[in-house]
Amino acid sequence: MGSGEYGREWKWGLVDFDLVIRNGSVIDGTGSLRVVADIAVSDGRISRIGEVPERGQVEIDAGGYVVTPGFIDGHTHMDAQVFWDAAGTNSCWHGVTTVVMGNCGFTIAPVRADAHHLAVRSIERSEDISAAAMAAGVPWDWTTFAEYLDSIDRVPKAINYASNIGHSALRSWAMGERAFREQADAADLDCMKSELADALRAGAWGFTTSRTVHHMTPDGDPVASRLANWSEVEELIGLMGELDSGVFQFVEDPPSDAERIARDQELARLAASSGVPFIIGATSGSTRPLELIAETTSLGGTMTGMTHPRGISTMSSFMSQLPFDMLPEWAAARSDGQEAFLQRLREPETRLVLIEAAQNAQYDATYGGEARPPVFDRMHVLDSPVPPHRTVAEIAAERGIDPVQAMVEIGLESNFEVFFVQTMSPFDEKAVLRSMKSPGTVMTFSDSGAHVSQMSDASIFTHLLAYWVRDRGEFTLEEAIEMMTSAPAQAWGFTDRGVLREGMVADINIFDPDTVAPELPTLAHDLPAGARRIVQKSTGFLATVVAGEITVRDGRSTGATPGRLLRGKPRSKTGKVNK
Repeated sequence: MGSGEYGREWKWGLVDFDLVIRNGSVIDGTGSLRVVADIAVSDGRISRIGEVPERGQVEIDAGGYVVTPGFIDGHTHMDAQVFWDAAGTNSCWHGVTTVVMGNCGFTIAPVRADAHHLAVRSIERSEDISAAAMAAGVPWDWTTFAEYLDSIDRVPKAINYASNIGHSALRSWAMGERAFREQADAADLDCMKSELADALRAGAWGFTTSRTVHHMTPDGDPVASRLANWSEVEELIGLMGELDSGVFQFVEDPPSDAERIARDQELARLAASSGVPFIIGATSGSTRPLELIAETTSLGGTMTGMTHPRGISTMSSFMSQLPFDMLPEWAAARSDGQEAFLQRLREPETRLVLIEAAQNAQYDATYGGEARPPVFDRMHVLDSPVPPHRTVAEIAAERGIDPVQAMVEIGLESNFEVFFVQTMSPFDEKAVLRSMKSPGTVMTFSDSGAHVSQMSDASIFTHLLAYWVRDRGEFTLEEAIEMMTSAPAQAWGFTDRGVLREGMVADINIFDPDTVAPELPTLAHDLPAGARRIVQKSTGFLATVVAGEITVRDGRSTGATPGRLLRGKPRSKTGKVNK
C-alpha cells in the first residue's frame, strides 16, 4: 500500500480522493464480466470507476487481484456479539461487510428491565450463545427495540449491521413468563403490535419467528415463538403490510406430505396479500422451497430462499466436545480438565474403556449447542479447509477398526487438534447445487454469532469461491460474486450497496482468486467470561474496505470502525426495503 499527499488541486479541476484502488480486475456484482479499472473513493462512497490519474490519501495497488463489492450475509445472530466484538469476527475475515441479524425469532430486545433472563432463555440453548458471555458482554441499556437500535448505533463497528426484531423476545415483552406457556390474548397481541410498529418505525429491518422443534430452552421447553398460533403471526405480518415496512423471515419444520399443498398455498397467499417480502430456508436441497418460491412469485408475492454451499453441519473435537461426552465414562474422563482428559486418552487401558463405552452406547437426540449423535458415514475429518474429506467410516474401514477407535487414533495423530464435521442430514451435492442455481435463491446462511462452539459458517463465502468456483468450476467468479453481493442486497432491500457503481457505499473486497479460501478452524476461549468459540480465518485477501476505510489488511483487522447500523424504512413502489 502506498500513500500520496492528501490535498485538492482546484486550479486544474482535479480532486484527490480519500482512497484509490488501482489496476484491479473489477467485478461489479451485477454478473457482468470483469474489467481492469481504478476505483476512487471520497466520503465513504465510490466517486469514480475507470482511469483515475489523481492521487488518493491512501492508495492500494490491486494488480493481480479482483476487486468486488463487500459480501452481504442475510442470516446471522450477532445481536449480542456486536457489543463485544468491534471487528465482527469471523465474518470480517471472509469478506463480509454487511450482516442481517435477529433471525429465527431470536433477539435480545425488547426486554423488560427485570426480565433479561427471558430473552436469554430463548437464545441460550437454541443458538448456543453463552449466557455467561451475554451477562458479561451485553450492556442491557435498553428496554424497547428502538432503544436497542440506539445502543448498537453507539458502539464501534467495523462492519454494517441491520437488525430484525424477534418474535420470542416480542412475546416475552408482552406476556412475561406466560409467553413460554400460553397463547396470546387480545391485550397481549395489541402490546406486541404496538412494539413491532415502534420497532419498524425506528429502523428494524424486519420481523422473524421460529416454529421448529429444534428450538428449545435449556429446560427442554419450546421457545416462546413456538407457543404462538399461526393467526398471531398473520396479525403481525399484516401490520408490516399496513406499514409497508420490513421483511419476514421464519423457520418451521417441513409439513407432512398430506399437509404440504395446503401449507404452501397458505404461505404463498400471505406473502402476496401482505406485500411483505418473505425469507425462507432452502439449505437441504429439497425441491419444496423452490416450488414454494415459484408459487409465491406466480401470485405476485416476493419470497427468497437462503441456500448453503456445503450443508449445515456441526463440528466436534477432542478440544471442544464430542458426541460421546454425554456418556458417564467420558464425562468422568473430562471431569478433571482438558489436559487430564487428553492424557487419559493417551493411556491404552483407559482409552479402551472409553472406546468400548462409545461403541455400545445409545444416543439421544440433541439440540442447540450439544454435540449431535455420531453418524460415521456423514462425519468427515476436517484435515483440509475445503473438500474432498474422507468420512470416519471410510477411514475406519481402511484401517480395519471400529469408527470410534478410528476417531481416537485420528485425534492422537493430530495432537487432538483435528475437527470432525457432520452434516445435519445427508448432503446431496447435486441437489444443493440445483438450489444454489435456482431463481429466487441467495447463497447466505452463516448463522454467524450463534452455534459458536460447533459451527463456523462465516466461511461459506470463501468456501463458495475456493470449492465451487475454483475447484469445481460450477460457477464463474462473476456469478459467485453476484450471489454474495447484489443478489442479497436486492432480497433484503439494501439499495446503496452490493454493486460497485459510482455513488454507492464503498464496501469493497480485494482478493486473489487463485488463493482465496478458508483456513482450518481453531478453538478459542476469547468470548466474555472466557466462553469458547470456533475461530476461522481465511487466505487470499489483500484488503477489505468498509465505507472507504480499510478494516482488514492481509488477514489482520486494522482497528478501523467505519461500520454503521443500517435502519430500515418503508418500502418504495418497487417493493424493496429502503435504507
